[in-house]
Amino acid sequence: MASDGQTIASGDWYPPGSSGRVIATLVSHPDSISAVSIDGNTLSSSALASLSISARVGDIPRRINFADGSLFETTDNAAIDAFVQKTGRRHAGWIHRLEEFHPRIFVFAAIVVLLAVGIYRFALPLLVEIAVLVTPPVVPQMMSSGTLNTLDTTVLSKSEVPPERQTEIKERFSRIASATKEGAAGYMLNFRDGGAIGPNAFALPDGNIVITDQLIELADGDDEMISGVLAHEIGHVEHKHSLRQLYRAAGMAALVMLIAGDVGSGVEDIMTQGGGLLALSYSRSAESQADQRSVELMRASGMDPLAIARFFEKLADKLGDHSGTNMLSTHPGTPERRQAILDYAKSLEGR
Repeated sequence: MASDGQTIASGDWYPPGSSGRVIATLVSHPDSISAVSIDGNTLSSSALASLSISARVGDIPRRINFADGSLFETTDNAAIDAFVQKTGRRHAGWIHRLEEFHPRIFVFAAIVVLLAVGIYRFALPLLVEIAVLVTPPVVPQMMSSGTLNTLDTTVLSKSEVPPERQTEIKERFSRIASATKEGAAGYMLNFRDGGAIGPNAFALPDGNIVITDQLIELADGDDEMISGVLAHEIGHVEHKHSLRQLYRAAGMAALVMLIAGDVGSGVEDIMTQGGGLLALSYSRSAESQADQRSVELMRASGMDPLAIARFFEKLADKLGDHSGTNMLSTHPGTPERRQAILDYAKSLEGR
């Protein structure tokens, strides 16, 4: 039978290496601690110094490990806290203390935010570049196919531009594409009625380029202006801007999966259900690169290198795009941008 002592808490006792539960109480003696059954038998006893008491973590049950390997478990955290405090032990683990000390939560939240900003600002651009380098050709093809299919079933419709007019535009497009590293075979021009998209053109990652009937109408017979816009889109493909933007949208988890070669279902949906690709506006530097590439390709093809500047002038006149805001999601035609194109074309004349 157990000797007299002070009851600390009620709970369950488990023999060494067994899951067999015995209802018991934890009893304190001058030099030891015992687990005592409800009939008064001592189940286990250890000197206070040899006991192992788990730290406080919220309302998780506490465990007292005896020297013989048996275990006492109780949900009476307050009683255990009072006992260990009385005996001079630390009464709670650092996790529980953080939970109780609420101001520190804000500190850790701030650290998490700063870490996230750091990852986005420094790690993400690096991971994007790595992902672009290791991306196999099949990935841009999947993305482009999914994007075009989605748009054809939601926003775009069959072009109403006459076949002979399409042929004229395609011939000029072929001349421009022939001046690229991939050649004319690396690009395909698609005509669509833009519907809600309106006058626009956009490039898909695999070299497919879409031009809307509304943009052709906006050009008002200026074929070189149309060619300048298409040369601009070729510039986006060459610099892999669409691929970079989509990888950014996919996020850190998607980048890790793609680089590792494990394309999860969520990432696959992003790539193949790419209707959101058009909603991704290019960065200012990306648009500047594409503008400059338009000037270079038009010049190499024997056409007016300033044609893309006329496109933005046309937007300013017909659509009232005289500010620094974006009129079209992928073509922010601003006066500064037009001037930059003129300056770049002038700089090429001296080369």
